Amino acid sequence: MPPGRVLVIAGSDSSGGAGLEADQKVIAAHGCYAMTATTALTAQNTLGVHDIHHVPADFLRKQIDAVVTDVGVDVVKTGMLASAGTIEAVAEVIQKYDLKTVVVDPVMVATTGSPLLPNTSLSLLRQKLLPLATILTPNLPEARLLLADAGFGHMPLEKVGDLEGIARAVGSLGPKWVLIKGGHCPFDGEGVVAEEEVKREKVVDVLWGRDEKGNEVVRRVETPYWESKHTHGTGCSLASAIACNLAKGMGMPKAVEAACRYVEAGIKTAPGLGNGNGPLNHFHSTYTLPFAPGHFIQYLLERPDVAPVWKRYVTHPFVLAMGNGTLPLESFKGYLIQDYLYLTHYARASALAGYKAKKIEDIGASAAIVTHIFREMELHINYCSGFGISKQDIESCEEKEACTAYTRYVLDIGNSEDWLALQVAMAPCLLGYGAIAKMLFADPKSKREGNIYWTWIKNYVEDDYLLALKTGSDLLERHAVLQSPARIDELASIFIHATKMEIAFWEMYSSH
Repeated sequence: MPPGRVLVIAGSDSSGGAGLEADQKVIAAHGCYAMTATTALTAQNTLGVHDIHHVPADFLRKQIDAVVTDVGVDVVKTGMLASAGTIEAVAEVIQKYDLKTVVVDPVMVATTGSPLLPNTSLSLLRQKLLPLATILTPNLPEARLLLADAGFGHMPLEKVGDLEGIARAVGSLGPKWVLIKGGHCPFDGEGVVAEEEVKREKVVDVLWGRDEKGNEVVRRVETPYWESKHTHGTGCSLASAIACNLAKGMGMPKAVEAACRYVEAGIKTAPGLGNGNGPLNHFHSTYTLPFAPGHFIQYLLERPDVAPVWKRYVTHPFVLAMGNGTLPLESFKGYLIQDYLYLTHYARASALAGYKAKKIEDIGASAAIVTHIFREMELHINYCSGFGISKQDIESCEEKEACTAYTRYVLDIGNSEDWLALQVAMAPCLLGYGAIAKMLFADPKSKREGNIYWTWIKNYVEDDYLLALKTGSDLLERHAVLQSPARIDELASIFIHATKMEIAFWEMYSSH
């Protein structure tokens, strides 16, 4: 499914905590696509708004025309409109393009107390835009201003039920739904306005509206009271979260509740930036992978905890001696025998991976790797025969401790963890032999006449091995992008341990 398309018509906050900047973070965190039409530029930070530069209404219309006629819009979210001309322009384009889902955040005053909408534009906002709103999201002071402008008398607020009356009154001004944000008026445990800090237990947001049958709907979203000065941009963020949830097809009550929970977590995990009212943590529930899709292996081998171990493995003295032909023949014979025994268990592990796989593509890939291992073991037999070592000699030989430790570690991972962990445990062997052979094949010292290990080196740059290497690498890449950052760290630990086991394998005959 394509992402929900959300057009934000609002002002820019140079400090990044509110306005368009916050809106885009929220929309990205919700997996939707953000488009913007800028109404004003502000010079502001967590301490206040220092200046406002208004964008001409004609240019604002051009911004909206450009995105609506090309990308398309699922939900419109308005924020700081700043002037009468802007309000009129926004109302006109909503009607012109018949934009049906409109979230209106009636931004009038910043968290710091700075005015963002002239009083002279309040009536125009109420008359022109509120009737077009799918949902209006005022905080309590904004709701009171709108009601006063409409001629309502003072509505007392002593208990939670009074919030519902205020929401109902604002609903009479035209929007289909109204969310009264109660952050300015915390309550005690009994639902009575708590004047004293010690009695503040909860914040209540009230949603009012009507369902498809015309029945009145009232919902309360209660949140434990959380004392924090890091609330810059909460209104912008909440309205944008609602817009995203609507764009993804949620019903209004669910969309509002989910958005309230999102903002609650954003306040509780705020990064603590700025000297005044700081911004939220907009990405508290977003997992960001430390690598680009298709580049997991590159990232893995370059990790600071992996790279030194990997270098010890692929440039081990045993490897380099093989490359320049100085490795004692008896050491190589011993290695070949243990490698054959190792491959038997490696094939078992690959077969186990096929059993644990859920998709036929992965099952088939495991089967292909087992088939490759079988052919590789046949090459071992033929290669060993040239040194006077028979298949019977190999199979009657006892496993060295390092071989047993390594193969049983891989099989234990396969039995105790998931499919991907097993693939990662086997990866140092698959990736390492490919990297080592490529390095030695390109080294002129390896090609000199008389290097009896040249045939071995060539085996691992042949098409058959390269195909197995690509198959295994593609498996890793395809599944790594589905993991969380914490899981990637766990997989890296498995890879490091298995690589150390590979080093121990070289060490068996390095001293000969």
